[in-house]
Amino acid sequence: MFARFARCVTAAVATSVLAFGAVGCVTNDEGLVPVLPDIDVQRVAAIADQLPPDVAASGELRIGTNPPYAPNEFKDESGAIVGFDVDLMEAVGAVLGLTLDLKQTDFDKIIPAVQAGTLDLGMSSFTDTLEREKSVDFVTYYSAGVQWAQRAGDDIDPDDACGLRVGVQTTTIEDIDEVPAKSAACVAAGKPPIRKIKYDSQDDVANALILGRVDALSADSPVTAYAIKRSDGRMVPAGGVYDASPYGWVVAKGSPLAPVLQQAVQYLIDGGQYQAIAEAWGVEAGMIDTSVVNGATN
Repeated sequence: MFARFARCVTAAVATSVLAFGAVGCVTNDEGLVPVLPDIDVQRVAAIADQLPPDVAASGELRIGTNPPYAPNEFKDESGAIVGFDVDLMEAVGAVLGLTLDLKQTDFDKIIPAVQAGTLDLGMSSFTDTLEREKSVDFVTYYSAGVQWAQRAGDDIDPDDACGLRVGVQTTTIEDIDEVPAKSAACVAAGKPPIRKIKYDSQDDVANALILGRVDALSADSPVTAYAIKRSDGRMVPAGGVYDASPYGWVVAKGSPLAPVLQQAVQYLIDGGQYQAIAEAWGVEAGMIDTSVVNGATN
């Protein structure tokens, strides 16, 4: 067994045997890298032998990802890409006997690169939707919804936030769809609109809430849960998680890689390694019991 690997952009990551050693927390630009329990993952021949021949021959998975989006994928202070998604994918790589080649890629270019064959898969907190399933396949590994947060002691109802200042990260579903829809409902009811305030990073959103620059924030549930975990009790949930949908890793439409990845994820779910990784990152609320190909359809 050996310790958690350093993950750098485009750097291959050894994963023939995976072990997460007990190391101290490290403060970085996006948050804390948690202490993970020892996890031993070996290559599983019954699964790995089903890999497409070209992937097996290459010995690696070329993965497009778009940090920062803590806690799922972000860079630590050394520039290594870390996160829940990364740790889980390392475990999958170990099951398959493959190294990981993480390539930082613009979010909107990941799916086209997977379709073109320059990436084997996309790993960037993609929501598995029926529309996206028309062009690519997904291997589900998590269930995420929308979760609001507020300062401790406040009592904010996300369904009645008219007139309040709500922080969001730019270009997220909360920025584009969720908060605008709530604001439109306020206006339709004759109430003042929500004052949506956009920030470039999720850390900026959380800091704005703590400093009182916004009244609440809205983000994907694991992102909000991680921000709350890091806030030293200064932030708490506002309401519950809603509009839950599966996260999935993106592979080419019809690719034989999809069922192999699905089996690897299910192996980790059944063996308990998946739960250990999720709990270490504080995202256990969205754990799934069964991984599937194309969760929006199935």
